[in-house]
Order: sequence, then structure tokens, then C-alpha cells
Amino acid sequence: MTYEPPRPVRGLLLTPEDTEAPVRVSRLRLLGLGQRPEPALDAFAGHLARVTGAPYAMVNFLGADHQFFAGLCTPVTAPVLREDGSRPQVGRVLPRDHGFCPHVVVRRRALALEDVSDYPRFAGNAAVDEFGMRSYLGAPLIDSTGTVLGTVCVADVRPRPWGRPGLETIKSAAAELVARLEGHDPHGLPPL
Repeated sequence: MTYEPPRPVRGLLLTPEDTEAPVRVSRLRLLGLGQRPEPALDAFAGHLARVTGAPYAMVNFLGADHQFFAGLCTPVTAPVLREDGSRPQVGRVLPRDHGFCPHVVVRRRALALEDVSDYPRFAGNAAVDEFGMRSYLGAPLIDSTGTVLGTVCVADVRPRPWGRPGLETIKSAAAELVARLEGHDPHGLPPL
């Protein structure tokens, strides 16, 4: 008899259970968010990318089974090259198990991953495999009702030392955006 070490199980415990999804989906519907791209939120994501120096920035609203980037800033040419020579493109919709935003939503706290490969729970995430994401910084968008609507986040294909300044930046951006979302018609948000 030979001993074979256990093989890692891909996807095991990668995406946390989200018991607040029904409330969030109703709240997003009421606010008119999370169903279409918003130019003002694209501008907000672009500003966040410039401030942090990250190639990817998103305003992400989470549904029950997917994520929708109502605000999105990506590089013109994806920095990662696949084995077949193609470059992956981050679209507006991702499954809920891709990326790290679902963790931020469930935790209700900011998350800084300077190098996702340092964390076994995150290293096997589909965003790492499909898009080459190596670092992530995100904060929850918690509205005045206490509902977590989604996240603001940035990501890079290389490790990054976000540190305290990065955490302060992303938290401040989340607070600013929630105030703007609740104070104005989302379609009339003034660009930054």
C-alpha cells in the first residue's frame, strides 16, 4: 500500500456564504443600481485607479449569484499573457466565486491582500487563475440602512504593499461613494 498525500480541492471554502444577499438585491433595485454601467461610476473607478496606481479599479454591486461592475477601469491592454497568447479581459459581470469582493461584503470590512499567493484561501481563486490578479484592496459600500451594497476595489497583477495608506484611501473612497449614492440620483452623479 502506498501513501498519496491529499490533493488540494479547488474552490473549497473560497467564497463565503452570503445570507444578506436578498436584502442587498432589494436595496440595489430600490436605488436603481447594479443593472447597467454608470459613466459616473466608471469615472470614479478611473480616479481610484489613478490615485492608487493600480491597473484595475471597480465599483462592484453583488447580486445573489453574480457580481456587476457598474464602475470599471481596466488597462487598454491586459498586462497578463495567457499560455495561448491571448490576454484576459475583465468584463462587467463575474460569477460570485471570482475575486475577493464577496469576502469584503460578508466580512463588512476592508481587505488588503498584498500578495494573494501568501493566503491559501485566496491563492486558488478564479481571479488569480483567469486574470492573473496578485494583489487586491477593497472596502465595503455600507449605506445608511446598514446594507452592504457592494465594494470599491483595486487590483494588480503583481504584489503591492498597500499598507495603512492604501487601506485609508480605499475606506475613504467607499465612504465618499456611499454619500454620493445616497445623496443623488445615481445616474446624475457628478464625475470626479
